[in-house]
Amino acid sequence: MSSRADANSILPRLLSIPGGLRALEHLRRARADYGRSVAASLHISIQEAVSILEALESIGLVERVEGSSIKRTEAKMKLADEVRKHHTYYRLSREGELLLRSLDEDALIDGYLLVLRGDELGLALLRAARRIGFDHAATYAKLVGRPVEDVEAELERLARMGLMEAPGGRVIKRSDRKAKVKAETRVHHRYYGLSREGELLLRRLDRAARPL
Repeated sequence: MSSRADANSILPRLLSIPGGLRALEHLRRARADYGRSVAASLHISIQEAVSILEALESIGLVERVEGSSIKRTEAKMKLADEVRKHHTYYRLSREGELLLRSLDEDALIDGYLLVLRGDELGLALLRAARRIGFDHAATYAKLVGRPVEDVEAELERLARMGLMEAPGGRVIKRSDRKAKVKAETRVHHRYYGLSREGELLLRRLDRAARPL
């Protein structure tokens, strides 16, 4: 990856991997890590983490760490100076390092826009989230007129892409869930709301639709 143009060309491929950007950022902190540890950091299953790492490897953003042992200088989250490898470890490739180094807010939103091009359901859910704050899939399904199963799958995808948030707490405040009258609501479902990146994307779309 020799230029900013090269980084921008691969960014949509990265963002189309739900959880891919977060996994790259984790590897930048850890230097090298394996599926179980990445899964714990991202709060996803081991199978999902391994799938993400393999997808990132397939587009050249991470690479496997060779050898039968790994040093703490290579894997910052290891406590021992050197341990034998019992898992497949991954680290950022040179291309992955360059991509993260060149990534800024405008480029990130450009990438998201390319990934969501033609995704009417995804954009409708982001706009709904802006109106209602945090809510569960059934509420979103009513607002966009689509089956709950389809909406829930898309909400999960948007959350793993970083465009929505799904807080893990048991209580949602009224300031977060605009449709509720109570000061607080106990959570019995998974709730979704707009992330900062999702709001920035909608602002970009708003500006593009505004007449000159």
